[in-house]
Amino acid sequence: MSPDSHPSHPPEYQQSNPRAVERIDNRARVRHSGGMAKPALGRGLGALLGNSPIAKPPGAAPASTTVPGAEPAKDTRERVQRVPLGRVRPCPFQPRKDFPPETLRELADSIKEQGIVQPLIVRDRGDHLELIAGERRWRAAQLLGLAEVPVILREADDRAVLELALIENLQRENLNAIEEAQGYAQLIEQFQLKQEEVATKVGKSRAVVANSLRLLKLAPEIQGCLRDGRLSVGHAKVILGLANERQQKHAADRILRDALNVRQTEALVAHLQARETSTGGQVLPLPAKPKDAHIADLENQLRERLGTKVGLRYAQGKGALEITFFSDAELERILRILGITE
Repeated sequence: MSPDSHPSHPPEYQQSNPRAVERIDNRARVRHSGGMAKPALGRGLGALLGNSPIAKPPGAAPASTTVPGAEPAKDTRERVQRVPLGRVRPCPFQPRKDFPPETLRELADSIKEQGIVQPLIVRDRGDHLELIAGERRWRAAQLLGLAEVPVILREADDRAVLELALIENLQRENLNAIEEAQGYAQLIEQFQLKQEEVATKVGKSRAVVANSLRLLKLAPEIQGCLRDGRLSVGHAKVILGLANERQQKHAADRILRDALNVRQTEALVAHLQARETSTGGQVLPLPAKPKDAHIADLENQLRERLGTKVGLRYAQGKGALEITFFSDAELERILRILGITE
């Protein structure tokens, strides 16, 4: 058996044959890199986020595994720094605008118990550090009044940061339907990308991107209902079957008023489309939906008990109760009947 084919060699052989040491190092690198494949990320996302180390308190350095006779391996792990919370500022390119207080509080409670496990990713902007990723953690740290946070410093231009912020949020499904659509539109308009290219970057199909972009054709008031969850994406897609903005608003009002589900919305839109054809595009008021006899009876009982006009809307376990009053004195009277006192 030749020396080159032997699985291991004594130190004397390694010193006189550096190629043997080189082969050992190469095999180690292959084994390390093949352990786990990285997930497919958008261009720029993997480079900026990388495999962020977990923020841990300083401890003893790991034992060296350097092969005798070889150069010490370069430590490619990035240094986690602790910086004052006040130095970190949010990114103006962040596509996510809504951060529900309840979810931030839950995250803050977790951080209070466990600390910030994953460092924030930031870039140096001279007088401050600008977030690239980790705004929820930053906001939760503010809620807790933390003095310092762990960060990893990266170099990135505006384009890379914008792309990263959008792709990170899209892949983690942190955006509402309108924020997602606006993010796709921003990639297309600012970087002159095609829908296919955007779909590739964010790991979604072209159909998903195209359908999302269609939501931006809705009237601003309807987009607002999508943002706050009063209307679902299913409702919105059906409403898009109406080209007239006035009809879109009319349909949205009816959906909210009568708590219509998506199937009922489809019937409503079909009815509106038929009426538009027969009336030359004129929007006519829809006949009132017949009130359930049980709901009408409850309305009457409330009206008699409170001595004022009462409206009760109910559909599939949700709805609204409207009590009318015409003066402060009447309001106080109603509150007393309901057992509410100052």
